[in-house]
Amino acid sequence: MEFEWDGNKAEANLSKHGVSFDEAKTVFDDPLYIDFYDPDYSDEENRYIIIGESQQRRLLIVSYTERNHKIRLISAREVTKK
Repeated sequence: MEFEWDGNKAEANLSKHGVSFDEAKTVFDDPLYIDFYDPDYSDEENRYIIIGESQQRRLLIVSYTERNHKIRLISAREVTKK
């Protein structure tokens, strides 16, 4: 599985949410992850949400799309109660 992301977006995500995209991509290795289509943000391209545990043992929610046979990360944050 190949991953890609925008460097500026990755820096902004780390600053705002405290989650690096390098950590976020490890959620895809969680055998118990849940993913689903995100119709609210799929106007221009199909977007998906994955929820799973990272290798740092944090429960993360990650937004992504698929481009050119790669997974492109869009945002990532720790799951919290609201």
